[in-house]
Amino acid sequence: MKTIRVIIVDDEEGLLEVISDTLSDIPGIDITVQSDSREAATLLQSEDFDLLISDIRMPHMDGIELLQIAKKANPDLTVLMMTAFPSIDSAVESMKIGATDYISKPFLPDDLKATVQRTLEQKRLQDANRFLRRHVEKSYRSEEMIGDSPKMQALFEMIQKVAAANVDVLIIGDTGTGKELVARSLHEASPRSKAPFVPVDCGAIPESLLESEFFGHEKGAFTGATARSIGLAEIAEGGTFFLDEVAELPLQLQAKLLRLLQERKFRRLGGRKEHAVDIRILAATNRDLEREVKEGRFRQDLYYRLNVVEMRVPPLRERREDIPILVEHFIEKSAREMGKPGIQASPDLIEILERHDWPGNVRQLQNILKRLVALSDGEVIHSESLPDEFALLGTARVETDRGGFFESRSKRIDEFERDFLSKLLESNAGDVSKSAQQAELPRGTMYRLLKKHGITPEDYRQER
Repeated sequence: MKTIRVIIVDDEEGLLEVISDTLSDIPGIDITVQSDSREAATLLQSEDFDLLISDIRMPHMDGIELLQIAKKANPDLTVLMMTAFPSIDSAVESMKIGATDYISKPFLPDDLKATVQRTLEQKRLQDANRFLRRHVEKSYRSEEMIGDSPKMQALFEMIQKVAAANVDVLIIGDTGTGKELVARSLHEASPRSKAPFVPVDCGAIPESLLESEFFGHEKGAFTGATARSIGLAEIAEGGTFFLDEVAELPLQLQAKLLRLLQERKFRRLGGRKEHAVDIRILAATNRDLEREVKEGRFRQDLYYRLNVVEMRVPPLRERREDIPILVEHFIEKSAREMGKPGIQASPDLIEILERHDWPGNVRQLQNILKRLVALSDGEVIHSESLPDEFALLGTARVETDRGGFFESRSKRIDEFERDFLSKLLESNAGDVSKSAQQAELPRGTMYRLLKKHGITPEDYRQER
C-alpha cells in the first residue's frame, strides 16, 4: 500500500496532537506536524506531501499565504483548511486558490477523520483519472495497447470514462485483439489498482474444477480435498476479477456466477457459510452473446448483469492505419530483448503487412515480427523475409477505399504476374518445380500464384 504523506499546520500545539492521534489509525498514513507556518512552507517546497491540513488564522504566515506557496510548489497537492472563524469569504478565497474543502473549529474527531478519508478518496480518484488522461494523449496506453486510429482513440476515451466507476464491464472482441489489455488498463486506472488483478481463462480450466477454482472449497468437499482452499474470487478481494472467454462457462456455474455478480457473495464448494467479497468483475468474450442466449448456451439474466457497460475492441483489419506504429513498436521491443538493437522495417514490408487481414489480430502481428527479428541478419527487414503465406499480399488487390493509385498498381502487377508465369511455364513445358526454381519461389507459393490467376500447368504440357 502506498504511504500517504500528510502535513498538519496549526499554531496550537495541543490541537496538533489531537489531530495527529485522530488520523494515526488511517491505514498507510504518515503524519508530519508543524506549529510554525514558515517552517511548514519550507517543508512543502522541499518535500512531497499528499495532503496539507492547515489552519487559516496563524501568526507570521496565515493559511491562505501558505496555501498559495504549497500549490505553487505542488499544483496537485490536496488541501483541507481549518478555521475557528467560519465565513463565506475565507472559504471562497481558499477554494479559489485550490483548497479541496474546509472544516470549522471546533470539530468532533470523528467528523475530522471522515472528512480526511473522503478527501483522500477523492484524491485517489483524481489521480487515477489524471493518469489515464495522460496516457490517452499518447500513442499507447499499456505496453501493447497502441494506436492513433479513430476507433482506438474512442476505446481509450471509453476506458477513461469507465475506469473510475465501480461498474462491471463486458469486453467484446476477436481473438488476439487485446481484451485482457483493456481489462488491465481499466484496473490500473481505477481506485482498485493497488489490489490484485486476477485473470482466469474460463475455457482453459476443466469443467469439473471450475467451481473449486472460482470459489474455493472446504476440507472434504471432494476426494483429494485434504484442506480448505481459497478460490480466485476471494484472492481478488478489493481488486478486479477478470473472466476471459466467459461464454465458455457451463450453465451450472453461470448460475453461481450470477449470484456473485448480484450479491457479491459466494459459498466455497462443500461449505455452508456465505462469504462477502469486494471485487469488480470484468468479463470478455469473442462470441456473440446475444446469439448464445437465443441458442440456450448462455443465461439471459447473466448476460444483462455482465453487460452494465459494453466495450468493443476493434480488430486489426479495422484499424490498418495503426499497423506502422505497431510494427515499429514490436520490432524495437523484440530487437531489444534479443540483443539486436537498431533493426527497422522496410517500407515494402510495412506496405504488405498493411494489406493483410490479420485473423489473429495484434497477437499474430507481434508473433510474425518477433520471428522476423529472430531470423534477421541485417539492420533492415524486407518483405522477402515474410513467410510464404504473405507472398501473395505483394500483389493482392487493395480495398477500394485506399484510392485509385493502389488499385491501378495492383492491376498492373496482376498483368505482370500472369504474363510472367505463363511464359515461364511455356518455356518449361508446364514443369512447376523447374519454373518455381527459375523464379526463385517456393513451390507452395508458385502453386498459390497459379491458382490465383487460374493458370493450369497441364495446358502448357500439351502444347509441347
